[in-house]
Amino acid sequence: MIPQHLEELKSRIAKAAQRSGRRPGDVRLVAVTKTVPMERIREAISSGQRLFGENYVQEAAKKLESLKDLYHETTWHFIGHLQRNKAKLAVQLFDCIETVDNLKLACALDRYAKAAGKRLSVYVQVNVARDPKKSGLSPEELPVFLTQTAELSGIDICGLMTMPPWEPVPESSRPWFRALRDLRDETNAGLGRSPGLRELSMGMSQDFEVAIEEGATVVRIGTALFGQRECSTGKKDV
Repeated sequence: MIPQHLEELKSRIAKAAQRSGRRPGDVRLVAVTKTVPMERIREAISSGQRLFGENYVQEAAKKLESLKDLYHETTWHFIGHLQRNKAKLAVQLFDCIETVDNLKLACALDRYAKAAGKRLSVYVQVNVARDPKKSGLSPEELPVFLTQTAELSGIDICGLMTMPPWEPVPESSRPWFRALRDLRDETNAGLGRSPGLRELSMGMSQDFEVAIEEGATVVRIGTALFGQRECSTGKKDV
């Protein structure tokens, strides 16, 4: 079923992009592999998917080791909450960290990236909805954070990421997606950063089309691609 799901998702992504006057190629699908068995991940790769996202560093380490040569054919984003004591391993495993939300973490990633001889792509997680259950900088903190990290040459702060409160109705998330896009545009204009913040990672299985209509360049999709799976808590993942 994964090949069919992937084709359906690509079609929905393309239509959403076209509705907002954008090209389908402007939007990338991150296949979220949290708790997904290796055979399903390999099936997604054989179906043409190359960009993946993981929530847990240790789980990713086991999966990526078992992928062997396929690991070098794929790109991996870290999309979970990252503790500083896992930063070194995260730099080794991932091509991008989407959830940077404090200066100490940014400095740690910068230090380890330089030591590894790489420039790590980084998104700043912003809590535009000010949801106490979610991590992320407030919108007001973003310009200060970008100024503080401007000289960190080991990381490329190239985008913003958000996780709005879960709502069963996709349209309910539109204001938060629009707020992140507006924040990106205002920040670029205010700081005069070149090439500026380019990426917007927002939207998941239930609301990615709305996110694309509001400017998402990256959507994080698990359930709609891999099907319902059980989380480590025993609860179904949404």
